[in-house]
Amino acid sequence: MKASRRPQLWFLTGSQGLYGPETLDQVAAQSQQIVAALNASGDLPAEVVWFPVVTDAAAIKNTILQANLDGECIGVIAWMHTFSPAKMWIAGLEALQLPLLHLHTQANVGLPWAEIDMDFMNLNQAAHGDREFGFIQTRLGIPRTTVAGHVSDPSVTARIGGWARAATGLAELRSMKLARFGDNMRDVAVTEGDKVEAQRRFGVSVNTYAVNDLVASVDAVPDADIDALVKEYDDSYRLAPELRSDGDRHESLRYAARLEAGMRAFLEAGDFTAFTTNFEDLGGLRQLPGLAVQRLMADGYGFGGEGDWKTSVLLRTLKVIAGDRPGGTSFMEDYTYHLVPGEELILGAHMLEVCPSIATGTPSIEIHPLGIGNREDPVRMVFDAAPGAGLVVGMADLGDRFRLIGNEIDVVAPEHPLPRLPVARAVWKPRPDFRTSAESWLTAGAPHHTVLSTTVTSEELDDLATMLKTELLMIDDSTDVRHLQQEIRWNQVYHRLALGF
Repeated sequence: MKASRRPQLWFLTGSQGLYGPETLDQVAAQSQQIVAALNASGDLPAEVVWFPVVTDAAAIKNTILQANLDGECIGVIAWMHTFSPAKMWIAGLEALQLPLLHLHTQANVGLPWAEIDMDFMNLNQAAHGDREFGFIQTRLGIPRTTVAGHVSDPSVTARIGGWARAATGLAELRSMKLARFGDNMRDVAVTEGDKVEAQRRFGVSVNTYAVNDLVASVDAVPDADIDALVKEYDDSYRLAPELRSDGDRHESLRYAARLEAGMRAFLEAGDFTAFTTNFEDLGGLRQLPGLAVQRLMADGYGFGGEGDWKTSVLLRTLKVIAGDRPGGTSFMEDYTYHLVPGEELILGAHMLEVCPSIATGTPSIEIHPLGIGNREDPVRMVFDAAPGAGLVVGMADLGDRFRLIGNEIDVVAPEHPLPRLPVARAVWKPRPDFRTSAESWLTAGAPHHTVLSTTVTSEELDDLATMLKTELLMIDDSTDVRHLQQEIRWNQVYHRLALGF
């Protein structure tokens, strides 16, 4: 994939001409200090760019229109340093097409009690200036995130950083191209979806390519490229003896490398950042791509099995939000359960395609038979997922809208070795407990394909849903099935009414 430039967040400070040039000069200087503190925090995945203080409707609207058109701007942060009469913001806010964060802060941390006079009060009015701004956002129905507190507080900059990460995910969605190699698995409902509505709502372009178009790219890979990849496998992973250069299955490893190089070339040539495959539609491929898909995911590509483009879109988006933070993000599938009362666990896996970003230790590369696909034995990485708190997230197309469903989980080590399960896998405890989680997931109509992340947070997922104007149901420590059912009913009424606005 092409390296992306560091995105920008435009910082707009609201005030008015009533206070005179001297006060406005101080407003500008103090808002520049806020911007400097945000950039120095190290919590934001984007550069915060200061803009001159806006004091009238024309300046507000013109700046926001510029932000909409600037290819590097992914969001706007607004702060009412003093009092900015909110009617001035109506045209600008209604024109805004980017995520909005309302920062409710002030220049000073503590009050200088003995020195406060009316000059100080005129200069430090965010306490009611931001309330005026909050009202107009609510009056206009503007989706936004509000963060309150001083920017010297690490919890404040961390929260802003999470919102900014969600904004990077939205920016990626709006330009994403996804290649489907073949179609969906036959007769499966949840992997279907409205690709036109997905492009309208999210911006992603989803199109199908014949598998044999991919085969041509795979067949064209030079032997030297295969040699280099095989060496990289040997250096980076634990190779099964039969796959080594002197092993009797070494040619299978070389074909797996050919698959990776060919898929990568196809995706790079088309500027695709996500893709799907389908074991029922392999054309002239000799193996179901396993190792290739795993390594492409590790490099940031979105992926969905059986033609599941919605999960592929979600995976790529969450990988962008995750950035380079510790932890991992992977395609996943709820497979089977451990249902001993009080000890319930979920075992997640897939045929082959789980991302090594979630692995504990060094994965092994192995070859084993696969009972479906009607092709040669595929090569794949085998590992257990590293323990830690995380999320599983799915996307469902309900016909009249998309729904995101998330479940907070705790990934745990398997209670026993799995010597006869030669695939990558994850074991987790769902929150608040197995029964509530499973009943809520099923009630929500959530899919069996998901994205598992030990990096992305619930708050970031909520920010993304707000930016997308898309329903999100979260299953967490506070979930109660009856209340979730009520939430689903309320959401159904709201979203159907909202379609008319």
